[in-house]
Amino acid sequence: MQSPAFDIHVQTAYLADQSAPEREIFAFSYTITIVNCGDAPAQLIARHWKIEDERGPQDEVRGLGVVGQQPLLRPGERFEYSSGCRLRSDTGSMEGSYRFVTEAGEAFDVPVPRFVMHAAQSGGHRVLH
Repeated sequence: MQSPAFDIHVQTAYLADQSAPEREIFAFSYTITIVNCGDAPAQLIARHWKIEDERGPQDEVRGLGVVGQQPLLRPGERFEYSSGCRLRSDTGSMEGSYRFVTEAGEAFDVPVPRFVMHAAQSGGHRVLH
């Protein structure tokens, strides 16, 4: 039986040139690499994010695909994209999930564990799942 398995890699960066700390605007980018480590192809069809900063919950995002795409990942393939968010403090976090569908039409979620964005510790790289 084929089973899906994915690794999620995240790298974050503080964008000082797009931030205005005096107005409580802290911009961050994140680059996510999704690797199909399983033996079954699957298509990423949706995302769900919970975004928090030091002041508490800030935003919840649900949408189709990522950056306008719904990539099909075959075993061993990877997909990388970059996006960003603005926080009200110099530290925040994101967590969520990706919704995939198999070629047989079965949907499943791949959780993305919480990752931290901090203006003073930009450039971190983590394997999350």
